[in-house]
Amino acid sequence: MLPENQEPLIITAAPWGPAWLPSDYPEDIAVSWDDQIQKAVDCYNAGATILHVHCRDPQTGQISKTLDHYGYLLERLRKAVPKMVLQLGGSISFAPATEGEKAKWLGYDTRHLLAEITPKPDQITVAIGTSLYDVTSLMSVDDVQGTALTDPKVIWGWSQMVADATPEFYIEHLKRLRKNGIQAYFALGHVHNLEIVERLIRRGLYMGPMNGFFSMVGGGVCGANPFDLMELIRRTPHGSRFTYQSVMRLDWPIQNICIALGQHTRCGIEDNLWGTRKGQRMPTVKQIEKQVRIARELGREIATAEDAHRIMKIGTWYNSVEETLFNLGLPPNRKEGEQGFRVYETEGKLPTHVSGSDGHPLVE
Repeated sequence: MLPENQEPLIITAAPWGPAWLPSDYPEDIAVSWDDQIQKAVDCYNAGATILHVHCRDPQTGQISKTLDHYGYLLERLRKAVPKMVLQLGGSISFAPATEGEKAKWLGYDTRHLLAEITPKPDQITVAIGTSLYDVTSLMSVDDVQGTALTDPKVIWGWSQMVADATPEFYIEHLKRLRKNGIQAYFALGHVHNLEIVERLIRRGLYMGPMNGFFSMVGGGVCGANPFDLMELIRRTPHGSRFTYQSVMRLDWPIQNICIALGQHTRCGIEDNLWGTRKGQRMPTVKQIEKQVRIARELGREIATAEDAHRIMKIGTWYNSVEETLFNLGLPPNRKEGEQGFRVYETEGKLPTHVSGSDGHPLVE
């Protein structure tokens, strides 16, 4: 828990806010191409080293469903923030198309096309395991004050959303990402999704670094219970890197816990519109700056862009199940007939004495 034993804090900026209309927060929602690029630059200068990318159509102001827009935005981002890790949101739009409709994720074929976008991003988020994803369940009326979600029909549409990700999707998507040299960033809702990822690794269906985030937004996935957060931290492999995000002002206590415990964080209007006090709007850049101040007060360093690439192992792949398990700190697969806990063989000799409950050798 001491800061000198922790990695530098990687802050992911999520400034696009796909749930919101430009009129919901005009002071912080970038619409024009130039403004979207400038927002990324401002996030980087504030201390964020990963950019969670969506894309707004400058003509409509809403999140774009046009893949060419994403390619154009990524091309400009590569020039404007060349050192940042560019992380493309794996479901490019799930907002209700019209008032009262359900929020829906795009189909598998459309989402697979993200792996073909050029220039390619460093990471693409990959949902694993279908779950109800009701992002409204932890929100209050105060949270959505001044936004379109105050309309009962709109918030009802969001409450019906399902994160659709069956094996038919994620097994194929992981293959395509590897083929194109794009790192999967696992988007998980609870510990059972994590179990799926481990089984994919043990069966050789994914071989590479394990990075990702947990959406602790309630409504079918983990909520704000800190015991759930601690269980997720406990269960993630030692060689993995995870970020934890919640919804609205609940983000602040969760991010503070993560900073103190050596985890990594994400912030921005995609998750939260507010500061720590009710009724105080806080734009994405200010949220980043606040996390930087909190981390420094605790003595924790802020990751540079080079740190983020190194810690996330961008561009690294593994070529066997054994190599992947070893680098993640997971025990090897059990061989036929083996029983008990599995460990890796070492060059040293195993101790021959038997220890007592206090760790001291017993007299033979």
